[in-house]
Amino acid sequence: MNNDGPSRTETSRTGMVEWYDDKMETSFSNVINVQATREQIEIFFGITRTWNAEADSVMRIDLNHRQILTPYAAKRLSRILSDVLNTYESRHGTLKVDEG
Repeated sequence: MNNDGPSRTETSRTGMVEWYDDKMETSFSNVINVQATREQIEIFFGITRTWNAEADSVMRIDLNHRQILTPYAAKRLSRILSDVLNTYESRHGTLKVDEG
C-alpha cells in the first residue's frame, strides 16, 4: 500500500472498498495462539524467546498483539488465509508445520 491515498479493491457485495494505510503498523510474529468464546475469536501474536526448544523445558513467548474478531470475520480470515497458503504452496512447495 502507499501513502498517496487509499488503494481500492472491487468486491462483489458492495462494489468497491477503499483501504487507508496511514495508521497501519507493521510487526513480526513467529508464534500464534487462538482462543474463542461464543461472541469472539481472539488471536494472540508473539515472538519466541527460547532459542533451543529441545534444551529448554519452558517455551518463553513475548506476546506483542491480540486481535479480537467476530466469528464471521474469523471465518472470512480463515478462508482468505487458506486461499493464500494454497497459492503459496503451489508456487513454492508444501509447508511442513507441527500440529499443536
